[in-house]
Amino acid sequence: MEVKEKAKIVITVASLVAVTVLIVTEYRRRRRYRRKQTSPLSSCYLHSEVRPQFGFKRVLADNSYSEFKHLKLDDASSSSEEASNCHHPYESEITVLLENTQIEFGFLRGECSLEMSDSYVWVETESQLKELAEVLAKEKVFAVDTEQHSLRSFLGFTALVQISTHEEDFLVDTIALHDAMSILRPVFSDPNICKVFHGADNDVLWLQRDFHIYVVNMFDTAKACEVLSKPQRSLAYLLEAVCGVATNKLLQREDWRQRPLSKEMVQYARTDAHYLLYIADALTAELKQLATEDSSSPDDKFHFLLEASRRSNMTCLQLYTKETEDFPGSAAASSIIYRHLNGHGDTSTISLNAEELVRKLCAWRDLMARIHDESTRYVLPDQAVVALACKQPTTAEEIYGAIAHTDLATESSPSLNSSVQSPYPVICSHLDDIYQMILNKLAKLDDILPLVLKKCLGKNGTCPISVFNYSLLLNFKTKLSSHSAPKQNGHKNFKQFTRKASRELFVKKFSCKAPVYHNCRIYANDGRLLCYCDKRKLEWYLNRGLAKLVEEDPPAIMLLFEPKGRPEDEGNDFYIQTKRNICVGCGEGKHYLRYRIIPSCYRVHFPEHLKSHRSHDIVLLCVDCHEVAHAAAERYKKQIATEFGIPLFVRRVLDSKEAQGTSSLMEDESTVNSEDAGVSPLLLRSAAMALLRHGNRMPSSRREELLQIVKMYYGGRDISEDDLERALLIGLSPHERRKRERKKGVSLKHSAEVARLDKQENGNKDKNNDDEAPADSEKIMNVERSTVADDSGDGGTSEGDGATELNDAQCNGNMLHQQNSKLSLLGHGPHGKQIVEYLLREYGEDGVRDFCQRWRKVFVDAVHPRHLPGGWNVSHRV
Repeated sequence: MEVKEKAKIVITVASLVAVTVLIVTEYRRRRRYRRKQTSPLSSCYLHSEVRPQFGFKRVLADNSYSEFKHLKLDDASSSSEEASNCHHPYESEITVLLENTQIEFGFLRGECSLEMSDSYVWVETESQLKELAEVLAKEKVFAVDTEQHSLRSFLGFTALVQISTHEEDFLVDTIALHDAMSILRPVFSDPNICKVFHGADNDVLWLQRDFHIYVVNMFDTAKACEVLSKPQRSLAYLLEAVCGVATNKLLQREDWRQRPLSKEMVQYARTDAHYLLYIADALTAELKQLATEDSSSPDDKFHFLLEASRRSNMTCLQLYTKETEDFPGSAAASSIIYRHLNGHGDTSTISLNAEELVRKLCAWRDLMARIHDESTRYVLPDQAVVALACKQPTTAEEIYGAIAHTDLATESSPSLNSSVQSPYPVICSHLDDIYQMILNKLAKLDDILPLVLKKCLGKNGTCPISVFNYSLLLNFKTKLSSHSAPKQNGHKNFKQFTRKASRELFVKKFSCKAPVYHNCRIYANDGRLLCYCDKRKLEWYLNRGLAKLVEEDPPAIMLLFEPKGRPEDEGNDFYIQTKRNICVGCGEGKHYLRYRIIPSCYRVHFPEHLKSHRSHDIVLLCVDCHEVAHAAAERYKKQIATEFGIPLFVRRVLDSKEAQGTSSLMEDESTVNSEDAGVSPLLLRSAAMALLRHGNRMPSSRREELLQIVKMYYGGRDISEDDLERALLIGLSPHERRKRERKKGVSLKHSAEVARLDKQENGNKDKNNDDEAPADSEKIMNVERSTVADDSGDGGTSEGDGATELNDAQCNGNMLHQQNSKLSLLGHGPHGKQIVEYLLREYGEDGVRDFCQRWRKVFVDAVHPRHLPGGWNVSHRV
């Protein structure tokens, strides 16, 4: 009996335990299900991946769309973190160095051994960094180099700074010390300490971006190579040629975030800075020797050395800026559509659906790169965007398959292969976004980005918030509201859409298809840099045996004759500065157009020696800045027309063959007023075209009205069909006549006459230009400085004296027209000609120079350019 009772008890307890287990299991299952239903679809890979930059407490350049804020110095020269984007915080100190270069160029103290010991100092604590700052403050000179990482960062960051003194090498772990690097700011900005770099154009910008460190007083060994006309300017070349040291530059592509660094990476990093002082000393010795051999007086002894120093310190004036664009990813999308999908730009070869998907993917990619602090090529390379747009897969497997062949690991260094996966981590974590965009469930481009941002960084967002993406939540709506994507509904939205489409078409058709500035160099026969120019001009001199090639990448030539002028003779640094292929207004680098600050309708009539410096007043602008500048120029033209009493357009023209009869008639009959003689050239051409095309079908009253308009040009006499055809050419320049001939429409019987005039014009041009030479070889420094394009006239205007005033030179807008006129009467050409003639007559060439300065002031006030080349200024003297 006891056994049976015990068995019952055991069974009961076991049943209760089983029921309890079942209940708990079911509860947990339902709980997990509810969590799954309320939680995001996926978890971001950043939750499980450790990123070095996410340990930074503060970053100066985050991934938001706001402008970079430069350091601002108060009156007491103490630093504060306010924005100052207009001027370099140490501009005055650098200017003093440029104007009064008094630097002791002793880069070495006593004997120096080329053997590099095994000892170096790894700086990774704040106390060590302070000790380093104290050591550097006692030096007169030290060498600097930096290593960057860009693949796993949106803007990139400095991963290592190498500093070498005469006694020791220091490797500064800028990842561990990112928030304390301002400790080194005083020594880098001290004008009494010379910092030696090689090719510092990027280094100075990276130090500003990451640490607000500004370099003051620099000697760049790459600039010294330029002055010495070295066959190469790379540091690898100098290490081997001067020090006999070989280095593997492939190590530059290693992942400099890794800690500890490999032995090879440490050796490479130390080598880049360790030998710089020795190289700088050797180059300065060459510069001094060259000056001694070349100088004709003792005062010229340090000319070459000071020139190298001056060019180096010009680099210090650069300011870091973030790249901007109208809408996230728009520039990249336009580039991909043009390069990968359109071939030669024919938009009919792809569907609108594919184009729209490219724009969505690029906008999404840009935002995801900012959120995750990754480069856009790590998130989704261009090849993967093209693959998705062309194939438009609809399943996860198809999406993975479409981008599998674009594995980023093939583009990376071996040390990065382990961190690069295919498919890409961002795609794996946010696959649903790709799926929704391909299925067009997120139809409007404006809707995609706010939804993605909310999903990633909003409440219960999938991605962690960091110092890099936090500001996106604050200013993202402002960015979208100021630069919206095109919408499809409503009349207003349709106008916005068509405007954007027109803008993109304009960019494709008229923007520069290749870099404008090649930054090729022309040296005098004594090795002094004369100017920078494009490859075409270099080839012109080489093909005629006037120069020899001294460097291939980038190309540089040395003239075999003595030029008439030199940059130092004119006191202007503009022509011996490299120029960047970006908009000088906003910094846009994806597209740009040439813009003439001084309109061609004026400049084309300048004396030849005043036109020769035109490259100073031809800049690159993006479409938006170009529109602003052009509108301001048109307003100012009207102001000038009012100020000088010279109208912008020719109001009336009169056939020169009929002018004598009209003049004699005016002597005999007082009823004829010269103000009423002639007719508007545009009205004349419109009337003649209408009569030729539709004259036989017109009502007689309308036909007679148009005939009277044409008769006013011919002095009131009866006209023939030949007169009508001649009237179509009235006011056109030879260039416009050629365009007219190529157009379909009325067949002109006077094409032979046009051809004769064009031949006459071309003959005169050939006689003057001699095989389109870029400049007279004896006047290279006066003519050869245009690195952009020749100064062709607006609306086909060209220099000529084909029309004379009907009244006095002050002009009431009436003109006699000669059939061989080279000056277009349909644009602003006559106005510009008379303005320049008036200035030269009343004020001489100084009047023209002041006129140029007025136009530069108009440009600066309208565009507020932040990226003008070094040496550009409003008061530049032509």
